[in-house]
Amino acid sequence: MRSLVVIIAIALGLWGGVFFSSFSWGMNDSRAKNMIETQLSHIQIHTPAYKDEPKVTYFLPDGKKLLSEVRQNKGILASTGRIKVNGMISSSKGGLGVQIHGITPDEEALVTRLSDKVVEGEYFGQKRNQILVGQKMADRLKLRLNKKVVLTYQNVEGDMTATAFRIAGFFKTVNSKYDEVNVFVRARDLEKNLGSTGEIHEIAILLDNQNMVDSLKNKLQLAHSELLVEDWKDMAPDLKFVAESMRTFMQVFMAIFMLGMAFGIINTMLMAVLERTRELGMLMSIGMNKVKVFFMIMLETIFLSLIGGPLGMLIAYGFVSFFGIHGIDLSFMKEGLASFGMTNTVYTHLAPIFYFDIAVMVLITAILSSIYPAIKALKLKPVEALRTL
Repeated sequence: MRSLVVIIAIALGLWGGVFFSSFSWGMNDSRAKNMIETQLSHIQIHTPAYKDEPKVTYFLPDGKKLLSEVRQNKGILASTGRIKVNGMISSSKGGLGVQIHGITPDEEALVTRLSDKVVEGEYFGQKRNQILVGQKMADRLKLRLNKKVVLTYQNVEGDMTATAFRIAGFFKTVNSKYDEVNVFVRARDLEKNLGSTGEIHEIAILLDNQNMVDSLKNKLQLAHSELLVEDWKDMAPDLKFVAESMRTFMQVFMAIFMLGMAFGIINTMLMAVLERTRELGMLMSIGMNKVKVFFMIMLETIFLSLIGGPLGMLIAYGFVSFFGIHGIDLSFMKEGLASFGMTNTVYTHLAPIFYFDIAVMVLITAILSSIYPAIKALKLKPVEALRTL
């Protein structure tokens, strides 16, 4: 019964630790994926000057031609060129500072799936000077469909200009902060008052395989050394830090968990030694040497861990796989998640190497936990042990 309790305790403990790790990993992956698909894309190209100070005049040299050249590379799922201007949106209810994105609607829909995020109205109709506004911004300014708003921004001559746009629709992404400060208009509508003729500030690239990001980034940077080519990790250092440190974080978490489990194993095995004092004394009195006694206690502990450990990881793997497909619904805290750019559903995920890390940690924990009870057994004196009731 005692051995069964130890096995169950190890199995349930590992299940909890592994599942929590997969949940944390899934939340981080969800945030990174959403930011890539909504804001960053995998790779972006700018002029170095624009990155330091986003002035309206810092266009990409021959931007349209460059975009065509970029599209010749393999592995690109979608790409687009954008005009980006800082300005202000005004309505009868007030105004807010915004970033204005001049886009080509068909291309943008492929890169960020912006068309799928329109929750009210339409994704750019046939009329001129239409604008998409975030739902969060619309709530703050009390905006309604088909009403006019005024965008104020600086043109290429350095003069302030104002343009009236009619609201075509409201979009909503998983990041409420993003929705509050970004608006989208057609590039050709923005160009008229901006004073530009087909220039773009930014090229955004979405790949069909994230593993190709580094190689394509390096290739583009070598081909266009005068430009700044950045991947999503360069544009979001916080995501890069978490992504690269996740395995270490999880190892530290599991190490703390293993420490707690070790004390439980030590306590159980120490009780086992004390309950077997007479039996151990008999074995030593008929000639079993201390080395064999030591390894007998140690092997029992290791065997219990080798049963409970794989059992716990097998159960955890089943849960991780199930919720990796069906997800965990967190809609009851959707407002808090939206402020961090995460969806209401988290899909558990765990790198295969992490299971190997846990197996090694369980084995080490079992070995270290068995040492003290084994030493305690060696201190028994055969004569006194045989007299123990």
